[in-house]
Amino acid sequence: MAAPPGLRQSGTTLTLERVSSPSFPAIRMRRTRAAPWSRALHAETRLAPTDLIWPLFVREGSGLEGEPIPTLPGVSRWSVQGIAERAQEAAALGIPCVALFPNTPRELRSPDGAEALDADNLVCRAIRAAKDAAPQVGVLTDVALDPYTSHGHDGVIDARGRVLNDETCERLVAQALNQAAAGCDVVAPSDMMDGRIGLIRAALESEGHQDVQIMAYAAKYASAFYGPFRDAVGASGVLKGDKRGYQMDPANAREALREVALDVAEGADSVMVKPGLPYLDVVARVRDRFDLPVFAYAVSGEYAMIEAAAAADMGDRDALVLETLLAFKRAGATGVLTYHAAHAARLLG
Repeated sequence: MAAPPGLRQSGTTLTLERVSSPSFPAIRMRRTRAAPWSRALHAETRLAPTDLIWPLFVREGSGLEGEPIPTLPGVSRWSVQGIAERAQEAAALGIPCVALFPNTPRELRSPDGAEALDADNLVCRAIRAAKDAAPQVGVLTDVALDPYTSHGHDGVIDARGRVLNDETCERLVAQALNQAAAGCDVVAPSDMMDGRIGLIRAALESEGHQDVQIMAYAAKYASAFYGPFRDAVGASGVLKGDKRGYQMDPANAREALREVALDVAEGADSVMVKPGLPYLDVVARVRDRFDLPVFAYAVSGEYAMIEAAAAADMGDRDALVLETLLAFKRAGATGVLTYHAAHAARLLG
């Protein structure tokens, strides 16, 4: 009988010999995959409801019924009362944070987005309702003017249609303070103006909102995956031109690291990469380079593709959702903003 690998036989004596590199059959990679208990024990990436942030859309009106969004099957716009119920649902599911986005009526939109500064606007009312209903659930709010402007851009524009950086930053500071005063836990500037993180951080500190976090949309790309979101917030058909003058070019990854570095230096508590799956390489680079929480946004187009595949019997919804979320975690994301948050939390138990 031949000696086992790694041993040398001389007569009846077996002695160890140096093995330059382990190989089959000494190494069988399938051993640890064979049983469910072993797969669980050896899993490198863990996914839990606490990894999720649930984006919610707020509408005017009353009642608890959601208003379905055709381009986002299974997602609805909710009244302020409905948002309070969703916050309670998040608490029951173990989801630690909800993110609020308003569907501002057309008549309240204006060139300068003045509605963003109203202390009783949709988002501010929804913040108060969510915190009253479920104080233990964090509330994240979007800081940008596009839900409030009649031209659909994230900032103030001049006569030539250019978005003005510094003038916009002044309004973003006021918007962030308005949301903080309403009781939000995290402000998330998504506008991609230069310098706004430092200005917002200074204003929050000076106005007594030291505990309000800033999650910076540090690497937000000018993406084709935002279409259903614009339907959800009532921006479809409103936008004049495009946002390539301030959102990032999808061709660039190293530029994202510069953006993140600036936001970190200005006082961001965490940063975000948006969209998600098409930019997992950026998530991984940011995670490797910076020692702070990195979030990814699985945007509306990504959600819609999974739902379309499931509806067409081209994939199992549950498996697609969980595999996608694991991909974010494997790339290094601290957490994920996803419209599948409630569904995923139920699957995860």
